[in-house]
Amino acid sequence: MVKKSRAKKARLAKKIKQNRRIPVLAILKTHRKIQQNKFARDWKHKKLRIKD
Repeated sequence: MVKKSRAKKARLAKKIKQNRRIPVLAILKTHRKIQQNKFARDWKHKKLRIKD
């Protein structure tokens, strides 16, 4: 049985937070110049290379 280390868990949590969409308020504030999250990724198409 393998357990995640605290550091790995923190890195995974950061990637989960980065994968969210941009808030609507931010889109409206920038007059739709920024519409999508550049950090967003799809779990099927891009794998995370996270060290233990």
